[in-house]
Amino acid sequence: MRITSERMHYNSTMESTQYFAPCKLNLFLHITGRLANGYHQLQTVFLLLNYGDTLTITPRADGRIIHLNPLAGVPAAQDLTVRAAIALQQSTGCSMGATIHCEKRIPLGGGLGGGSSDAATTLLALNQLWQLGLNQQQLMQIGGQLGADVPFFIFGQTAWAEGVGDQLTAFELPTSMQSLYYVVLTPLIQVPTAQIFADEALTRNTKPLKMLDFSGGANVDECWQSAHNDMEAVVKKHYPAVAKTLAWLSQFGHARMSGSGASVFVAVTHEVQAQQILQQKPENTSGFVAKGLKYHPFFEHA
Repeated sequence: MRITSERMHYNSTMESTQYFAPCKLNLFLHITGRLANGYHQLQTVFLLLNYGDTLTITPRADGRIIHLNPLAGVPAAQDLTVRAAIALQQSTGCSMGATIHCEKRIPLGGGLGGGSSDAATTLLALNQLWQLGLNQQQLMQIGGQLGADVPFFIFGQTAWAEGVGDQLTAFELPTSMQSLYYVVLTPLIQVPTAQIFADEALTRNTKPLKMLDFSGGANVDECWQSAHNDMEAVVKKHYPAVAKTLAWLSQFGHARMSGSGASVFVAVTHEVQAQQILQQKPENTSGFVAKGLKYHPFFEHA
C-alpha cells in the first residue's frame, strides 16, 4: 500500500465524483463529568450546516491513496481523508485505491468538525465507490478510530450526544429553531482541543439535562436560553480574539462558541439580517451564513 501526495492534475480512466462534507455546530456543550481515564462526559446537540468542504474522489485499481492537495505542513499519511481511506482498506481487505482532492472551506481549528467531516465523507464515498456494502454502524465503528466527531457525520442527522460524544440519538429541534440562519465567525487563530480539555479551570460538573426538555414542552425556550458551552470561559481566557468576537456577536443575540472554538455563532430569523451581520464582521475574522441540515447528503446511502 502506497500513500502519495501529488500537487498536480491527475488523469484517470475511472470517473471522478464530487461529495459535499458539511460542517457542524455544537448548539451547546455541557461537560457533566470526568472519567478515571481522563475522558470527559458531555451533553451536546450536533447540527449539520449547509456549508462545508467539497471532496473529489476517483477510485483507483492499484491500491494507492493519493492526496492531490494536502494541507500545508500536514504529511499525507496524517491527513484525515487519507487515514480514513487506509482504515477502510485495512478493515475490509479492499485492494482498491483512491485519488482525493479536497476543496477546503471549513476553518481549521474552529470547532466546526472540518477534518472529521472530510474523513466521514471519505468513508461514505469509498464504501459506495469500492462497492463494499458496509452498513452505517460498521462505518461509524471505523470512523470512531479516526476522531471523536467522525461517527456523528456518518450518523448523518441532528443528534443529541452524551457519554464522550459517542452516544448519539436522533434529535428533532423545536419548530421555532428549524428555519434559523446561523452567522458563524472565526478569528484567525486555531484552538487546540486537547489544551482546553486539560485546563484545570474547565467546568466539569454541569448538571445533566433531559433531551425531551430541549425538543418540546412548556419550558423549551428557557432550556435553550440557559444552554451554554462549558469550554467558552477557558478558551476566552487563553484566546482574547475569541472573547472579543463573542462579545461583538452577542449584540445580535445569544452568541455561543462551537466545540472547543475558535468559531462562534449566533442564530437569527431572517437571511437578510444574517447577511447584514456578516458584512459588518470585525477585522481578522472569517465568516459565513448557513442554515441547518436535518440530514447529511449521504444519509440515505449510509
